[in-house]
Amino acid sequence: MAVREIRLYGDPVLRTVADPVKEFDAQARALAQDLLDTLDQPGRAGVAAPQIGVPVRAFSYGLEGKRGVLFNPVVVATEGEQSGEEGCLSVPGLWYPTNRAAFAVAEGFDADGEPVRLEGENELARCIQHEVDHLDGIVYVHRLEPSTRRGAMREIRRSAWFST
Repeated sequence: MAVREIRLYGDPVLRTVADPVKEFDAQARALAQDLLDTLDQPGRAGVAAPQIGVPVRAFSYGLEGKRGVLFNPVVVATEGEQSGEEGCLSVPGLWYPTNRAAFAVAEGFDADGEPVRLEGENELARCIQHEVDHLDGIVYVHRLEPSTRRGAMREIRRSAWFST
């Protein structure tokens, strides 16, 4: 359908808890296609609906040979720990060490309302947690260690893309 513009840090939609999808209809299928089209740009692992200005619980993912859209996802299990550099399309060009679970499982639905279970380790686990955070109004910089977060916020405020 369309590659949608990514909303940047500071946009209120990124700090709002997204609403559940109640109907799996043509509108849900169109959103799924937009999320996949937007994901298919180079360097992207996942895109949450709020990042394209749609405040509903859905995200696309494309890592480790897995690709799809998950509606109304719930993280049902995590295990282990990993720390690594994490970035976000809504915070372009800035990467920070972020702690996440090393394994994650999310359950939800596809665009037709059929149940989906998504399991991933390492990068896919990071993606699952990162995208579900977006649906809860959390941007990854809010998960940083306090001193790192202060520095990140300074860099964000100095970025050419940031507007108050």
